[in-house]
Amino acid sequence: MAISKENKDFIDSLIDYYISESESYKQIAENFVPEIESVPDTAFGIITGCVYSGFLQACQNQQQTPSLDDMREFNEIIKERAALIKKAILDPAKSDTVNQDTKTEPEKPDSENN
Repeated sequence: MAISKENKDFIDSLIDYYISESESYKQIAENFVPEIESVPDTAFGIITGCVYSGFLQACQNQQQTPSLDDMREFNEIIKERAALIKKAILDPAKSDTVNQDTKTEPEKPDSENN
């Protein structure tokens, strides 16, 4: 099973949302200094973990279990957007102007709303 277009769109909207809120996740990461070595890398991990969790929840709500191929595809989506996520963490002011319209929580795929 490949990730459906609906779920890809949902993942993209999650990424957009977390990019728009990157400053909050950077602040969370800063709470772990000096235990962590890199605030931006930790914030990146938190954000990608949240997106991953949202993807798994969407699959579960659709009574699906992601396959290894789905996980590879998910990782490719994250890799494609990794530079934007990292840029938003390093310079949140610039990402705010790019993502002004993504400040709302992403909508769940239609099949989850039933």
